[in-house]
Amino acid sequence: MKTQVAIIGSGPSGLLLGQLLNSQGIDNIILDRVSPDYILGRIRAGVIEQGFVELMKEAGVAERMLREGEIHHEVEIAVHGEYHTINLTELTGGKSVTVYGQTEITHDLMDARNASGQLSFYEAENVMPHDMKSDKPYVTFEKDGETHRIDCDYIAGCDGFHGVCRESIPKGVLTEYERVYPFGWLGLLSDTPPVNFELIYVKSDEGFALCSKRSETRSRYYVQVPLDEKVENWSDDRFWEEFKRRLPEDAADRLVTGPSIEKSIAPLRSFVVEPMQYGQMFLLGDAAHIVPPTGAKGLNLAASDVNTLYRILLKTYKEGRTDLTARYSEIALRRVWHGVRFSWWMTNMLHHFYRDSIEDKIRDSELNFFLASEHRRRILAEQYVGLPYEDIE
Repeated sequence: MKTQVAIIGSGPSGLLLGQLLNSQGIDNIILDRVSPDYILGRIRAGVIEQGFVELMKEAGVAERMLREGEIHHEVEIAVHGEYHTINLTELTGGKSVTVYGQTEITHDLMDARNASGQLSFYEAENVMPHDMKSDKPYVTFEKDGETHRIDCDYIAGCDGFHGVCRESIPKGVLTEYERVYPFGWLGLLSDTPPVNFELIYVKSDEGFALCSKRSETRSRYYVQVPLDEKVENWSDDRFWEEFKRRLPEDAADRLVTGPSIEKSIAPLRSFVVEPMQYGQMFLLGDAAHIVPPTGAKGLNLAASDVNTLYRILLKTYKEGRTDLTARYSEIALRRVWHGVRFSWWMTNMLHHFYRDSIEDKIRDSELNFFLASEHRRRILAEQYVGLPYEDIE
């Protein structure tokens, strides 16, 4: 088989890249080691930057998002029971975020992929990129007992943190930067009305909590727990009791509880590799970087990677600008590091690390400092709604 771009990984970044390339007549094939049902069963983020929404529009897959997604103009930060409203739209000159689950995004992109007629191979075994440093890279995989080869111009590694693409780069080429936080988020998904229309980030004496949502009838809630905590130790009743303790009094009074649909603990880490490419293979999303979910940047950084690579490949194929592919990592990393820093900053300010330590007192002071004036709240709002995508020249 031959194609222009071989995409390894069919999560949102791989599917969105494929859809954008296909809209411009750039041929691509998508491979994934798991089934579509497995991918759609993963519960992930749901706060979408405006730039991501515009990218979905450009790809022609935003119709349901625009119809069912909720536009949010504010976010609440509650500190020891006191609310601080961050008016995103006023502070950023009209920008907002959209609440629309990653599962729904993936569903929309899969439907578009199926309708496009472009090749996709799910449950592909032993997927492996080859000759990435040459001008003739290729990918091999096994399917139904047969070995297949895809010759291509470029390889997009969209296969996540545990994928094969980053691992296939020779040792010593990449520099890894990592910070593991001493806590995780215990998350619960339930078919209950959200406690608040706007998201509430909560800092309390008992630890961090987040009131999030997927729709007006489905809620997503989180509490900070120690890194070694086990999800099986948390019954639904225990979760609701602890969650309620951390909320401001009025929110606790409004809280509607119910049986969990899904419950899991996500460890928090910051992770980046440099460079984000090796020859003709490019790393996107979790294959290259992980951020704590505090700033809602994980999926959004993956979208900015897609935007960068898509714009570069568009100029490569339409204008013959083959010089631009060597700049992918340089351009992508600028926005990645901004997102990593913002997520680290929000995580530091809103969580307890070591109770009653000088560091925690300084974190309290920093949070109060930024919430105390419109000018400083604007710094937070501009990053929360998402920095602009960089133009490719």
